[in-house]
This record gives sequence, structure tokens and C-alpha cells, in this order.
Amino acid sequence: MEALKLAIQQAVTTGFVDESTESFFDYRPSIITNEPAINEKVLSTLLEELRTCESFFLSVAFITTGGVAQILGTLLDLNEKGVKGKILVSEYLNFTDPEALRKLKQLSNVELKIARETDFHSKGFMFTHKSYYTIIIGSSNLTHGALTKNKEWNLKVTAHKDSELFKNTFIEFNKVFEQAFEVNEDYLTKYTFVHNSEKKLRQGLRQALLETEQKKIVPNLMQKAALNNLNALRHAGKDKALLVSATGTGKTYLSAFDVAHVKPKRMLFLVHRKNIALKALESFQSIIGDSKSFGVYSGKERNLQADYIFSTVQTISREDHLQQFDPNYFDYIVIDETHRANADSYQKIMNHFQPKFLLGMTATPERTDGLDVFQLFDYNIAYEIRLHDALEQEMIVPFHYYGISDIIVNGKLLDEKATIHDLNRKDRIDHIIDKLKLYGTDDGVTRGLVFCSSTEECQILSHEFNNRGFKTRALTGNSTEEQRQDAIDLLEAKELEIKLDYIFTYDIFNEGVDIPSVNQIVMLRPTQ
Repeated sequence: MEALKLAIQQAVTTGFVDESTESFFDYRPSIITNEPAINEKVLSTLLEELRTCESFFLSVAFITTGGVAQILGTLLDLNEKGVKGKILVSEYLNFTDPEALRKLKQLSNVELKIARETDFHSKGFMFTHKSYYTIIIGSSNLTHGALTKNKEWNLKVTAHKDSELFKNTFIEFNKVFEQAFEVNEDYLTKYTFVHNSEKKLRQGLRQALLETEQKKIVPNLMQKAALNNLNALRHAGKDKALLVSATGTGKTYLSAFDVAHVKPKRMLFLVHRKNIALKALESFQSIIGDSKSFGVYSGKERNLQADYIFSTVQTISREDHLQQFDPNYFDYIVIDETHRANADSYQKIMNHFQPKFLLGMTATPERTDGLDVFQLFDYNIAYEIRLHDALEQEMIVPFHYYGISDIIVNGKLLDEKATIHDLNRKDRIDHIIDKLKLYGTDDGVTRGLVFCSSTEECQILSHEFNNRGFKTRALTGNSTEEQRQDAIDLLEAKELEIKLDYIFTYDIFNEGVDIPSVNQIVMLRPTQ
């Protein structure tokens, strides 16, 4: 008996007959599941099989853009190596994302078909190697949840190329594949209409249920722990604290919950942009209600009568504005983006006011300029949750990150030292657009932010994209608050005729911005 057949036979004996039988681990039958606690994922096995296979055959009931995003980079690598495969999906419940199908259609090494029978619900992956095959059959579809976090059970077995199991499995796959329909543009147009119609209906039903339940906003796990810590710090006589929390984890709502608990007579909430101040005001109102009055002190708005004032650092740090307030005027002050506190404007404010309690909030307390943000708050840490922890606890939306090489000019890859002429070359712009179309968005309707390396690059790229049929705006540090808000409103517009595809930006939005509908971020500036 050849060595490979003997090795597989021993592995099968270990897995199905006697666990004490010594055998090669990789050939043993095994259960493939998602166990986040030990970082075990169905995705890890799928990617390893794809990377090492000679061909692949995937059959699932559902495919979503989140699922395709998990394997797209690997499929592109296989395309470069000339490794081909077939993917079979179904119309079951019209759940499959049409945009996921469009992404797969761009790959020349993938033959894609769809089974239109309503009872097709199979889920299995097959991979051919030189002399053996891997078969994974179980519960996992090609969705983000199924590949990374859902409770899934899949059986992975290794079969020799002469085995009955692979022969029969392969025959079954090909039988259904041959009867399935090709996914072409005509089909995608019709299916997209059906899918989106049913999706809107489901969303409408969910929204109706939420409105009937009228759920009250309550603290999440992080916020509860932080609120307890803040109370403990105050009981210990501390008058300041620092919250270190990843963007999107609910810092603003946390501060609102704490202010609602403390009930200060007057409160000041400080941010660096007026549009963020307005969003924060809305959040506070939703928690505190009408028991207090709320107002904005920024730009042309100077609401001094409000109990709780929301202001920008640029406005209130000016001497003529600071003198409007006695040092003890505010009982509670919240300073957002506290890592900026080394700036003169922040220092003037912090040195002027003497609140009963000061709360600083930041996602990035570590500085390279020597400022010790922790020291400013006497090392009183209310809570600390970083991006990785926030993702694990599902406090923020998972994202997919793709690193893409820039173009080569005169034998060298463009880098941060590139001239503005090279950054705005026609072939570079074409390269950027090709990649944006390849990776796309979840629903095919792009609402993107593009971070540029200079004002000139920002403005030129916006102009060139507009010439190519996109709808974009360029925003820089020189743009007014009205111009910024107008661009954001257009980016979020539901009317596709007026909606912006992209906002090109330089020197703003770097510290975060609240635009819930953004579904694509493009970093054209150097980043680490």
C-alpha cells in the first residue's frame, strides 16, 4: 500500500475507530467550529485549504458581501497563480447578496452558478490537492457570521483521490452545478430587484416592531463598568477621570449617562467641531430629556442661558469668550478628544475652569510629543477598551481591511515622498478606481471617505473623479462648517440622484466623524 493511502487509513482509524491510533494530524477527520475564546474560526480552515489547493468547489445556500470579503484576497491570489474553482449558491429565501455575486463575477478563475430550486440548501466545500482531497460538509454558509463567530458544526475529512467518498461527492456537486443557472448581468438585474424589495420589507417589519416596543436607551456592558468606576472615583474624592475608549464604542452616551446620574446644575461639553457638538447635544437630549435645557455656544450661536452647553474648543478658548464664564460656572465638564490637550487652546480652557468634576475622553491617549494625557487626569482611569476588545464584544461593526500596492513609476513604487504630479497621474487615478470597483461596498451604493496627503491632491482627485462620472466633494481644513455639513448631508442622502459617492478630505475627520452611512474608507495618505 502506498504511503499516502496508509497515512489516510491510519488517520481515519484515529478519528472513527480508535483514538489511540497514531496518525498524521492533518489527515484526521475533525469538527470545524467557531470558538472566539481561543481564536478558532471556520474561516481559518477555509483559507488554509484555498491557499494550498489545486482547485476548489464551494456549495452554499447563502453568500453575503461580508462572507466574500473574508476570502476575496485569497481568491485574487489564486487567480494570479492560475488556480480555478466553481462556486454554487442558491436563491433560497432570496437571502444571497447580489453585490456578493457581482464581486465573484469579477474573478476570471471562478465559475459562478445559482441553483434556483427553492429546496436547495446544501453547504459543503471541496478542495483538490496533488493526491488527496479535502471535504468539509456541515452548517456554514459563506457569510461573515458563519465563518467567524456563529455556532457552526462542520465535519472535515481527507479522502484519497481513488476514494469512493470523493467520487460520489464530486458527482453530486457536478450534477447540481450543471443544472444551475449562469449568473449574468440580466439575471443580476432581476434578482437585485427581488432581493432589495424583500430586504426593505424585512427592514420595515423590524422597524415597526422597534417602534411598538419603544425601547429605552440603556448603558452597554462597557458603559455600566465605566459608570461604576466613575462613581467609585468620586466617592474616593477624585475630581477628574480619563476614559480611554475606541471610536464608536459609545463615549458620548457614557458621558450623558454619567451626567444624568450626577445631575450637575450646569455642564459644558467640549469638542473640536461644531457638527460633533450638535450630534452630542442630540445624544444627551435622548438620555436626559426635557429636565434640562440644552444649547450650543459656537460660531454664530451663543446660548448662555442653557443648563448644558455644547461648545467647540476653538470658540470658547478665545479670551473674550472665556471671560463670559466664571471659573466655577460649570459643575461638570466633558472634554472629547483629550489627546489634543497639549494645544494652547485646550490648556487655556483647562486652566481657566474649576469644575466639580472633569471627564476626559479619547481613543488614542498615547502621544509622540511628550504629553502625558494620563497625568493630566491624575492617572484616574474610568475605563479602558481598545479597538480589538470592542470588536470582540461586538460593540462596533466589523470591517475588512485591504492593503493595496500603489503604481510603479520609473521603476519605483510611489510612497510618501511622491510628487503631486505623480500622485495625480491618470494611470494612478485609473488604478484607484479599478480597486474601488473591485472591493466595492456591501450594497453597491458607495458612500465613501477618501483621506488624502495634501490639500492639492484632495482637490485634484475630487475634480478628476467628477470628470469620470462620480459625484464627489473636496473638504480641507479651510472648509467652513456649513460646507462640511452640506457635504455630509449629501453623502448620506437617500435620493440617489443627488447623493455623493465620495468626500475627499485632508486635515479634517482625522479624529473621527459621525457619519453612520459611510461604507468605504480609502487611505491615500501614509498611515501606520
